[in-house]
Amino acid sequence: MKRLGLLALCAPLALGACDFAPQYHVPDVAVPSKYKTATPARAGQLSESWWRDFHSAELNRLEARIESDNPDYAIALARYERARAILDLNASAFYPQVGSNEALSFNKQSQHRPLRSANQPTYYGANQLLGQLSWEIDLWGRVRDQVKAAQAGAQANDDLLAASRISLHASLARAYIALRGADAQYDLLTRTIGVYGEALKLTQERLKQNIAPPIDVERAKVQLATAQALAASIAQTRSVLENAIGAIVGETPSLFRIKPEPKQPAFPRPPRVAPAVLLLRRPDVAANERLLFAANQGIGVAKADFLPRFYLALSGGTQSTNLDLMNFHNSLWSYGPNVVAPVFDGGRRQADLDIARADFNAAAAAYKASVLAAYQEVENASSAIKLLGEQNKALATAAQAAQRALDMSMSLYKDGAVSSLDLITAQTAALDAQRAQLTVQTQLLGEYANLALALGGGWTGQAPSPEPKEDRNIAVLGWQGQDPGEAAQAGEEAGK
Repeated sequence: MKRLGLLALCAPLALGACDFAPQYHVPDVAVPSKYKTATPARAGQLSESWWRDFHSAELNRLEARIESDNPDYAIALARYERARAILDLNASAFYPQVGSNEALSFNKQSQHRPLRSANQPTYYGANQLLGQLSWEIDLWGRVRDQVKAAQAGAQANDDLLAASRISLHASLARAYIALRGADAQYDLLTRTIGVYGEALKLTQERLKQNIAPPIDVERAKVQLATAQALAASIAQTRSVLENAIGAIVGETPSLFRIKPEPKQPAFPRPPRVAPAVLLLRRPDVAANERLLFAANQGIGVAKADFLPRFYLALSGGTQSTNLDLMNFHNSLWSYGPNVVAPVFDGGRRQADLDIARADFNAAAAAYKASVLAAYQEVENASSAIKLLGEQNKALATAAQAAQRALDMSMSLYKDGAVSSLDLITAQTAALDAQRAQLTVQTQLLGEYANLALALGGGWTGQAPSPEPKEDRNIAVLGWQGQDPGEAAQAGEEAGK
């Protein structure tokens, strides 16, 4: 009896004895010292409300609705809450499980029950009040590894929630920019249709005066009808974009309207983020790192399943054939350790271990892929901003020259100095150059949104979580003993 009591007292000391999870480390991924595309000298800092740099009150109003009205964000939030509940579920194994078993019954047994003795009553009561306590002694670290894996899973869902929020903000910004680009295109075509209409009337008057041949009128009609068709196509594109924005902000597209505005958003300053800091600013990378850690702990759980499980059990209460359950003489109790040991399972535990190792390898590959994708997306967006900016300047020059050529052609046509074919050629060149410039401007603005998304949308990893974010950031970069704030500052200094 004394030995059992001593075992019960010493059992908690075994809680930190063993841990079969492999030593954790993240895969090595080369971190570049600088990006291919140099950051402009007047680059700004990326904030969590980066879309405000477009200086559009309508866009700001729409972005504010993401976290309250978007159903996809609600799904991500529910998944995060589910992961936190799973963490609580696993953490409950740290504590004793206490239950009770109460029963009041009046019974009759058969006169011919096998082995029934003559002094056994036919009618009897079976009443009991029992309490039970069971506590698993985590000798091999199985419970701790399960809790750590669930904790990492909750943190990963925290990061995925941030990634979903950032992605939705970027999707809305891109859709809004495209919508305003369509408005600018439609405004240009509307004005062009008016000019083409005047040119058609002028050509018809010249035909009446036998100054112009009938073919000139037909050419003018073709030019006008083509512009009208383009305007209808742009209007259809705008309708699709408006419906998409309505769905993003959680509103029925049939009831959603955005007033047309040909003025496009302003060009923001490109943000400055050093390559070494990128992994601290990408919630998807942080999520994959946490999933990798969870998979690592899963190996420890699978290994611990090969060994016996030890439980400390305690039960007590009263039992009687009558209702005198409060009588001390009817009390009963028991306590002592229980051991559940595997003997033969047909290879099930080995298969679980193989699955856990495969899950870790897959998580390691996913982490590497997310890091590579992060740098790829930043490089793509940075390069696009640089080259589209050059394109925009060249097209602006071309559009101005084409407009001057059109003005001169119209003046000469009125004087009869050039043919209608020359006028139509100038009209087509001017419209194409102006539309090309508007298209590139829209693409350039969209790339600013892509760059903000690629850089993590201003995410700092400071959302509430069960474990300090500092530890997680160190794990992400594989650093040892360096404060993430200092590392971020050093990385930003290196990028200047």
